[in-house]
Amino acid sequence: MDIAHLKSMNKTIGAKQTLKNIARGTVKYVFVGHDSDESVVGPIRNACAEQGIPVNDKHTMDDLGRACRIKVRATAVGILR
Repeated sequence: MDIAHLKSMNKTIGAKQTLKNIARGTVKYVFVGHDSDESVVGPIRNACAEQGIPVNDKHTMDDLGRACRIKVRATAVGILR
């Protein structure tokens, strides 16, 4: 999935919200900033691995924030089903 699609898709933004929605089973794809702190994104990666959700870590937190049209950096973004 391409980062350009983030503008128009239903999504969660941020580590906590993304992790909550992974646990609920409503996430189908996750973007993680490759410059994120591993102690923050580690639980997200583990939850995705358990549920078979693909994780894309090719973009920076700045890239994710801009793609989501927010004024701050985003650690994680989950694409909702």
